[in-house]
Amino acid sequence: MRRKPPASYQASAPCEVWTWDISWMPGPIAGMFFYLYLIVDIFSRKIVGWEVHEHESAELAATLIRQAVLAGGCVARPLVLHADNGSPMKGATMKVTMEKLGITASYSRPRVSNDNPFSEALFRTCKCRPGWPIKGFATKADAQAWVKSFAGRDNGEHLHSAIRFVTPVARHAGHDRATLANRAILYATARAKNPQRWSGKPRNWQLAGPVWLNPERETGTPEIRDAA
Repeated sequence: MRRKPPASYQASAPCEVWTWDISWMPGPIAGMFFYLYLIVDIFSRKIVGWEVHEHESAELAATLIRQAVLAGGCVARPLVLHADNGSPMKGATMKVTMEKLGITASYSRPRVSNDNPFSEALFRTCKCRPGWPIKGFATKADAQAWVKSFAGRDNGEHLHSAIRFVTPVARHAGHDRATLANRAILYATARAKNPQRWSGKPRNWQLAGPVWLNPERETGTPEIRDAA
């Protein structure tokens, strides 16, 4: 039987739609893993919460979600939190925490990773970064240090193509408007001075628009958008 696609949600500003997941990080010996809990705001692509633990649990996930909501000033806002169908995502402690925080729960279909594309893309980016230890992290502290460095770079330095090559921090804070306006002026000035060097249309420096989580096609099947 064909499963019904998950609900579609639109993020027009920060703190409206988050996605999260847990991924394995290799430990010091074969078969031993650490677990990376990672939350991303799909509007800005900002990592709004992360932690590394030695096991998966709804209690640890609930603590991280609560900390991220408080740190992001999202209390009493209509936040949607999308996740896969693992037990930490649907545990009783997690559900109670989300209800208290006024968070709307959204879940992927079982065994369908495309329903959670933003988190999947972020994990791929994380694990493809130079310096990812193929042979594993020696300690939990080493894993935490690596993720802290990655999150800092991804939030504050990486220019994301899906949000007009600005950083997640800039987009999250609304600073992308001035940056993109300056780029548009710079490009227009350069083209006016040397029109022969330009072919076709200049790059689009308009603000990136709203972001959809699992938008539906006319056929009713979910459309996969760029989550990079």
